[in-house]
Amino acid sequence: MKKSEYKKWQRKTCEYFEKAHIVLTEKEKENIEVADFGLGKIEKVGLQLVVYVNTERVCAKELVLFPFQTCPEHKHIEKEETFRCRFGKVYLYVEGEPTANRKCKPPEGDEKYYTVFHEIELNPGDQYTIMPNTLHWFQAGEEGAVVSEFSTKSTDETDIFSDPRIKRIPVIEDD
Repeated sequence: MKKSEYKKWQRKTCEYFEKAHIVLTEKEKENIEVADFGLGKIEKVGLQLVVYVNTERVCAKELVLFPFQTCPEHKHIEKEETFRCRFGKVYLYVEGEPTANRKCKPPEGDEKYYTVFHEIELNPGDQYTIMPNTLHWFQAGEEGAVVSEFSTKSTDETDIFSDPRIKRIPVIEDD
């Protein structure tokens, strides 16, 4: 992703934090990560986040999803994480009995990389804990979503994605 485009998505992400009444410092705004997962379709598949703290024991982040944006199916080997919806609506899909008439579908053309369909709908104030080694993916509703994540130590670079094309760490190119 070009640096100017990356900056554009960072600014858009800040608008969502404002909608959720989440105050970030200037440094935190500069450090917003825009993950397109190497697929080049950020509006459909992506995630924007800021990390407050990530130590050997705990991690706290804020996640932003634009309307209908999907974070692809993946799992964390050791990380336990709790999602708490702050703004909008997010649909979380985890292992378990598939939900009939689920609200979301995997991004068009990527369906073969999505295998878990037990739906959990999170509205502001709702939360859900995902245990280690659990496949999951999530998608925002029509307003987008802001989600607080509380977890054990985060090592995003070791996440295991169902889609082998995914590159978790963003590559930013000069304009």
